[in-house]
Amino acid sequence: MDLETSRERSGGEGCLVVALRMPVRIVVLVLVVPVRMVWDALVVAGRFLGDTVLRPMGRALAWVGRAVFVWPFVALWRWVLVPLGTALRWLGVVLVVVPAGALYRWVLTPLGHAAVWMYARVLTPLGHGLLVVPSVWLYRWVLTPVGHALAWCGRGLVAVGALLVAGIGAALYWTVRVLVVWPAYAVWRWVLAPVGRVLGVVAREAGAALGHAWRVAGYVSLAVGRALAALLRWTVVEPARWLYRTVLTPVGHAVRDAVLRPVAEAARAAGRVARETLRLVRATVRQARRDVRRALLGGPGTAGEQGDREVKGAKAASGAYASAGPCGNGMSGASWDNRAGTCAQGERPTGR
Repeated sequence: MDLETSRERSGGEGCLVVALRMPVRIVVLVLVVPVRMVWDALVVAGRFLGDTVLRPMGRALAWVGRAVFVWPFVALWRWVLVPLGTALRWLGVVLVVVPAGALYRWVLTPLGHAAVWMYARVLTPLGHGLLVVPSVWLYRWVLTPVGHALAWCGRGLVAVGALLVAGIGAALYWTVRVLVVWPAYAVWRWVLAPVGRVLGVVAREAGAALGHAWRVAGYVSLAVGRALAALLRWTVVEPARWLYRTVLTPVGHAVRDAVLRPVAEAARAAGRVARETLRLVRATVRQARRDVRRALLGGPGTAGEQGDREVKGAKAASGAYASAGPCGNGMSGASWDNRAGTCAQGERPTGR
């Protein structure tokens, strides 16, 4: 079906079109493919740049613009200019509008009425008697006959001028037609029109070839892009994912369960033991200070007994913690380490 359609088109378009079509399309395709690939790469880079840099930067600049320009002007308009305009409007009404209204009502209106009465009662009769009647007589009996005579002479002159202009125009018309129009028409019909048709065919075929090459270059660019994406995926992304999933994750879990958690629990246990030891040392020092004070200065026996009780209480607490274990269930430190630092369900480590 496509071959028959192409044969019908080629048979209807002429041999020149058929001869120009394939070379032009081949040349344009070779020239357009690199341009299309570069264009697609620039489009992808531009989209990535717009999504990651330009759009956040634009939002930040928009917020900064609002904070620097819009909000101060809004505050200035709302809290300064509007109250100032209201005050100025009130002052204008009080100082200008009200006095102007009073002046118009009590001064200008009576003066205008007086001027109208003067024009209607005095100036109109006087002007009618002194100017209108003589002007009408002069226009009717002097200016009208003179104007008619001048108009008749003007019409005669216009007729003569029209005859002269018509003759000169006819001569110029035939001169321009013979010397300019007919040669230009011949050049257009026998030279420019055929050349224009040939150039139109060439331009149409070049445009069609450019469009066809642009579409083909798009398909080529899409295939190259997909191939590069697949190559990057199977050479970099998938090995990295497999390495992370099958090697790094189990190794990390093993290191966390076998090394980091026992070390952390041992460090916490050592910290608790150190705190208990420091508390015992502080109690011993306080007892020694009380004994020295009692030996040197004397004092009631209750102070020494109280110190003995504090020392005994601290020793008993440290012994109970050591026997009970970190979970408070009688487990020793070795049992705690064997269970990887986890207590039974419902138990909480003591001393936290």
